[in-house]
Formats: sequence, C-alpha cells, structure tokens
Amino acid sequence: MAAPALETPRSTPYRRSASRRSNYEMYSWLFMRLSGVVLVVLVLGHLFVNLMVGEGINALDFGFVAGKWASPFWQVWDLAMLWLAMIHGSNGVRTIINDYAERDMTRIVLKTGVAVALVFTVVLGTLVIFTFEPCPVNLDGELLPAAASFCTG
Repeated sequence: MAAPALETPRSTPYRRSASRRSNYEMYSWLFMRLSGVVLVVLVLGHLFVNLMVGEGINALDFGFVAGKWASPFWQVWDLAMLWLAMIHGSNGVRTIINDYAERDMTRIVLKTGVAVALVFTVVLGTLVIFTFEPCPVNLDGELLPAAASFCTG
C-alpha cells in the first residue's frame, strides 16, 4: 500500500484572516523574553541573599523569613518574583496547550485550569507576603517556633 501523496508546499496560497488580526501572540512572545531576563536577576539575587550572605543555608528558618519580610524591599522583591514566575509559567503552558491540544473543548478546559491555578496562587501568595505577621498579638509565646524568640523582647 502506498503512502498518501502530500501536497507540495505552497501549492495553495496562504490567506490570512483580516478579521482575527491581533498582536496578542507577539506581545506574549515579547513578555516571555523580557520576564525571563528579569526572573533570572530576581532568582539569582534571591538565591545569593538566602544561601551566600550571612550563615548561608543554616540560617534559613522562620526568623530569617520573618526578618526579610519585615522590609518592604524584600516583600516587593518576592512579590515580583512570584507574579512574574507564575505569569511566565502560565503563559508557557498556554502556548503548549495551543500547540498540542487538538480539540477546542480540550483547549478551553486546560486553559481555564491554568488560569484558575494562576489566579489562586498569585492571590494566595500576595496575601501571605503582605499579611505575614511574625509576632501575632495576644498569642502564647510557646506556640511560636524557637527562632521567633525576637517576638518576646
């Protein structure tokens, strides 16, 4: 049995639909490149401060995170890292879904799941970063980890 014949490339002229012309994919592509560069800087800075400065990995505990998040600089740094990483990753998964999901309904369900995960993680992460309270008021000091001894003084 012979294989089916393939049409020669460009045997039928390509017609671009003028009604669906949008720059969304171009902006998405550009965002991926720019956010990737910014993410490299944010992640390397995060790793350097957490692992190389001070006592290194041995200092990573509740008190270290509480001390970092007491500073608005580190809150914004971690927030930018969270938002960029989640949007960058979700956009990449969206592209993969567009490339490999064959049916429209499958694409819609998968992209909806990605969007829900993105919104849930970004909202929850933002709330954690900005509402984190290392020394809750009216809390028994014995309930706090030993590293939070700075709360009693």
